Amino acid sequence: MNENLLIQLSAINLFLPLIGFIILIFFGKRISRSHLVEISTIFLGLLASIVVVHQKLSYYEIKDLVYEFQWIDFGKVPFLGKLGINLGIQVDNVSAIMMLTVYIVSFVVHLFSIKYMEGDPRYSRYFAYLGLFTFSMLGIVLTHNFLMMYIFWELVGLSSYLLIGFWFEKQSAADAAKKAFIVNRIGDIGFFLGILILFAHYHTFTFSEIFSQISQGNLPFNSGSVLTLVGILIFCGAIGKSAQFPLHVWLPDAMEGPTPVSALIHAATMVAAGVYLVARIFVMLTSDALLFIASIGAITAFISATIAITQTDIKRILAYSTVSQLGYMIMSLGVGAYFFAFLHLITHAFFKAGLFLGSGSVIHAMHHEQDIRFMGGLRKKLPITYYTFIIFTLAISGIPLTSGFLSKDGILGGTLAFAQLTGYWFFPVIGFFVAMLTAFYMFRLVILTFHGEPRDYQKFEHAHESPTTMLIPLISLALLSIFIFFSPNPLNIETGWFYKWIQTPHTIVPKEMAFPFMIQSEISSAHKIIHSKVYTEIVHHAHSTAMIISLIMAGLGILLALIIYQWRIISADKLALKLSLLYKFSLNKWYFDELYSKTFVAFTIGLSKVLAWFDLKIIDGIVNGVAGVTRWFSASSGLFDNKVIDGAVNLTASFTGFFGLIFRKLQTGKVQTYLVMVLTGIIILFFIIKSI
Repeated sequence: MNENLLIQLSAINLFLPLIGFIILIFFGKRISRSHLVEISTIFLGLLASIVVVHQKLSYYEIKDLVYEFQWIDFGKVPFLGKLGINLGIQVDNVSAIMMLTVYIVSFVVHLFSIKYMEGDPRYSRYFAYLGLFTFSMLGIVLTHNFLMMYIFWELVGLSSYLLIGFWFEKQSAADAAKKAFIVNRIGDIGFFLGILILFAHYHTFTFSEIFSQISQGNLPFNSGSVLTLVGILIFCGAIGKSAQFPLHVWLPDAMEGPTPVSALIHAATMVAAGVYLVARIFVMLTSDALLFIASIGAITAFISATIAITQTDIKRILAYSTVSQLGYMIMSLGVGAYFFAFLHLITHAFFKAGLFLGSGSVIHAMHHEQDIRFMGGLRKKLPITYYTFIIFTLAISGIPLTSGFLSKDGILGGTLAFAQLTGYWFFPVIGFFVAMLTAFYMFRLVILTFHGEPRDYQKFEHAHESPTTMLIPLISLALLSIFIFFSPNPLNIETGWFYKWIQTPHTIVPKEMAFPFMIQSEISSAHKIIHSKVYTEIVHHAHSTAMIISLIMAGLGILLALIIYQWRIISADKLALKLSLLYKFSLNKWYFDELYSKTFVAFTIGLSKVLAWFDLKIIDGIVNGVAGVTRWFSASSGLFDNKVIDGAVNLTASFTGFFGLIFRKLQTGKVQTYLVMVLTGIIILFFIIKSI
């Protein structure tokens, strides 16, 4: 397949879900089995994406395929020269693999939703929204410029709003949708400002053109500080979408949407958009920007993991787990472990989508019960769900023979190498500690949900395994959580094909703005590229150390979960009482919602009240005052017009009429009378003249 056909197939892939959305949103209620429309388009897209990935990695492995066209031509603009905006798509190894990942997760979620959403009054609309979201996410993945990325970025935000608040008749769902939308807009403002700064200087939105200019030393507004600022501002978009501290508060509430939505949006794709964005701009990030990114990721991973250990809602535990794992990915990018961040993005997409769908299977069996305190013993009723859930849990805990082991240990190895070269030991300490917490809260979830005796016998007695259309996605995702799909060596990803496909891009920032482990080399007279061979070598050697420490920490987490919840050697209730302050702090999510409510929300409400008072009293007062003066002036003007002007006119008319009546008597029409009047006038004039 030649390049043009490959690009055309990718473009068709982009619009297939949109076609399904349009059909369902307009005609969905008239179609008896409406889900088949969207599922058919997603299945076709999945097949086409497999073809694209195979062709791209087989024949164009080191070549980026790009198609662009001019959307707007501004002509010659004063002081700027010829100016226009180009749009297009880019198919490289990263975007091709991401496209396939989005389609795989989207397809299994669509399939799972057939039975899960059966009987919902807005059944066709639900599948239409899933199609709109898939289209939006694919747009982010395939675009070759910042403008299109931002457009699709906002479409993803709209799609998530519609899906989170799908059951909008529930106040909690409506509030969660609004919260997600507003919090994401905060991060998107920074993203938008960063894009505007780049366009103001480079007069283009295209990735390759901007990166080329930076690599030649043409920094935005000739300032390294501005380049750092731009990187952080664009990263703000990722802070919102990927639910990073301090904008992480929206994701757990987003669990109000249907459970398959959580698997699609809040585990595998939408929240991964922020990680993908950082990976896409990785080459232009300075040392300060990367350190900021790594710090945010580490803080997020730690905070979310400490919250997850006490939560009781099965979906909320997985939500905080998602936030924590996203923090891992962001931290990995910040410390330079680009490949392992992207690998964890893909592996996490599969096993976390599986965890959410597995929780959906449990919720479906327990008649929409989500509190794990009322579960227990479900492995007897849901054997397939249980064993697939175990595989997903082992993967997220980083246990060997799973995909999560390959990616997670790579990230931890990257933090170790970074610390050895820079002295920032904060990152590996956080990374390994969070690894232990992850294993602990995930096995706590498994034990309380599936092991022991049932704690709600009535719901337990009616529980049964999910239908086949819900089990096939679980089994498929469980298989994709095994190491073999990423490397033939279960202990080392570097021997696999995935490592060959995804290469860490060279950094293009000036040497003085790069981390110490970056080494500058002359590629050409125009390009000074910074690469990280030393760092890569240290990561390679740090892998064994990271693997051993990671397994020890994961083992400690699993052992602690077994001691407390399986064997009950330590009472969880007594431990909670002894550590009541820490327990309440974790259970109440570090009081972030209360803090934001008392500060930002209260300030916003207070400001809105002040502005409302100012509008009502001052602005409306001025308007009403001007209106009063205008009314008085118009009334006075009307009075003057009626009494004075009209009075003078009417008086003149009266005088004229009065004299007209008098003189009318004299107008007899008789000549004799006129002669007498003339003669009388002459006599009167004679006497007047004589008297003078």
